[in-house]
Amino acid sequence: QVQLVESGGGLVQPGGSLRLSCVASGPFFSIGNMGWFRQAPGKGRELVAWFTSGGNPDYADSVKGRFTISRDNAKNSVYLQMNTLKPEDTAVYYCNAPLRLTSWSTWRDYWGQGTQVTVSS
Repeated sequence: QVQLVESGGGLVQPGGSLRLSCVASGPFFSIGNMGWFRQAPGKGRELVAWFTSGGNPDYADSVKGRFTISRDNAKNSVYLQMNTLKPEDTAVYYCNAPLRLTSWSTWRDYWGQGTQVTVSS
């Protein structure tokens, strides 16, 4: 069974830092570029950080200069270093990965269960 498991969320004061991790496990044939989304209370899911088709990191304007996405392809893992956190960064953060279960399968998006990040004094 394919699973994406996030970790690293928590409560942090404004200006603080957190590092989120996500690892994909289970039987699959191939994995695409993993990324991070978030969903704040009462709002839709927002793309936060991702890798372009060229393999370069890219970010939502609201987090540029503060967040850094990185990955370890050998471990099927993606990370999100979040610095200078603001109260408006409070949200549930979700890891996303496009996967193919077999060589003849189509690509399908998989999601983690989410990890809560709360920025508050």
